[in-house]
Amino acid sequence: MRKLYSCLILVCATAAVTIVLYFTSNKGTVTIKDCTRVSRTPTIKPDYTGTVIPPNIAPLNFAVLEPGTRYLVKIYSTDGEPINITSRTGKIEIPLRRWRLLLNNNRGRQLSFDVYVKNKDGHRSTGSRLEGWSRYETITNTIAKEDIDSYLVYRFMKPLFNWWKNIGVYQRNLENYENKAVLHGQLFSYGCLNCHTFLNNTPDYMTLGIRSPEYGSATLFVANGKVQKIGTKWTYTTWHPSGRLAAYSMNKVRMFFHKTTMEIRDVIDLDSALCYYLVDSQKIKTAPGISEKDRLETYPTWSPDGRYLYFCSAPILWTDRDEIPSELYNKVKYDLRRISYNVETDEWGQPETVLSAEETGMSILCPRISPDGRFLIFCMCDYGCFPVYQASSDLYLMDLWHGLPAREDTAKMAVPQYSKLPINSEYSESWHSFSSNSRWLTFSSKRLDGLFTRTYFSYIDENGRAYKPFILPQKDPTYYDSLLQTYSVPELITCPVEVSKITLARAVRRPAKISPDIPITGATPKAGHTEDPWQSRE
Repeated sequence: MRKLYSCLILVCATAAVTIVLYFTSNKGTVTIKDCTRVSRTPTIKPDYTGTVIPPNIAPLNFAVLEPGTRYLVKIYSTDGEPINITSRTGKIEIPLRRWRLLLNNNRGRQLSFDVYVKNKDGHRSTGSRLEGWSRYETITNTIAKEDIDSYLVYRFMKPLFNWWKNIGVYQRNLENYENKAVLHGQLFSYGCLNCHTFLNNTPDYMTLGIRSPEYGSATLFVANGKVQKIGTKWTYTTWHPSGRLAAYSMNKVRMFFHKTTMEIRDVIDLDSALCYYLVDSQKIKTAPGISEKDRLETYPTWSPDGRYLYFCSAPILWTDRDEIPSELYNKVKYDLRRISYNVETDEWGQPETVLSAEETGMSILCPRISPDGRFLIFCMCDYGCFPVYQASSDLYLMDLWHGLPAREDTAKMAVPQYSKLPINSEYSESWHSFSSNSRWLTFSSKRLDGLFTRTYFSYIDENGRAYKPFILPQKDPTYYDSLLQTYSVPELITCPVEVSKITLARAVRRPAKISPDIPITGATPKAGHTEDPWQSRE
């Protein structure tokens, strides 16, 4: 009998509990009666649940996808007044000032969302006729102690291979929803722009690649507010931490298409090499270890101490460097290499393999190192050089404090430890970058639908543990439902790019101020080269 009595109490506690709750929000005071507890968390979109968020991030507005006629959400933590929000549509828009105050006062603590939904008229699942409220289990997130860099710079465009008329590079203030164009192709005859790169997560030194049938291919070089146009196209670029030089790749890429796969686009790099630009002398140079004639070199990135240049390298499997090898394109797999460099003497060492495709069975791409020097995150996919077009592409982490020698004259390099991050999805994960404090990773992912890249963030703790990623917040929580453009190449910076888009566009339209001698490699563009699709007006 005592057992039966205890069970009845439990049923009453988890079913229809008649309580009275008062919510005071900016829309007045709301009273909740007949609250039924639901033994699961509510479905919300975007999925801001069970993750770690920066204390300076913009409000994580979301939509409650549970059916109902009215919605109430209580957001709270240990200190400070809770935020109460009412809605008739399920859209929850959080006031910015109160959100900032709540997060800043509770760094390192939990952030809770209590969601209440007023049921529709008619029968409930229990068969009763009551019109009451349902309370779902609390959604719990964690507020990190460390800020994320305040700005995100990204490329925004339609995901079409032949549409070059509406491409822009934008900067988003992550602490609110302010979004501004750094430069748009409309300002120089609808040209293409890409490959924006910054020095040490600041816009003091910035490069931006531009391609235009009218103004040619060039690189904009911004240094402390001054803009110069360099008369050569840089692709993947990395600044030496000293700011004295930048290493970049020259790539002879071609797009081709598959017939039956979900992602029909593909890219092959027929020839490539690495060069570097010396700022003071305005010279472009290369070295044998980064421009071997029988190999493809791409995706350079400097170690934070400036002693090593990491890059990806693969053997060239074809003799004709103008035609796509239909039977060899999926055989190309890149190794991860590094080479020592002395910035004082401008001397290079010998390249050494950090991780080989033979060991992993996959192609290793896009290495990026955390500013504290400990973690290297890279992509691996089945083959090739372009992970964004491959669903097999995932993110991996390597601990550089374990496995790599401290000196280049070490007789044999130990195989470094690396592991697949738990933040991957079944779709492509690609371009990624670290925050200046090494605690935040931003990356591109197609996890929403397999088609469009979106920008995500993940907290990386001091031990290399990656936490559940969350999507870039938007003021309208349904923003991504109808968005037909892609976010790509996300880069975090600590403050905004101050050079105006008009100033940058004028630099594009002027003749090149810097016309350096370019080392000749197989990837060097020929004079009058017009084969690239972006040069077509059709």
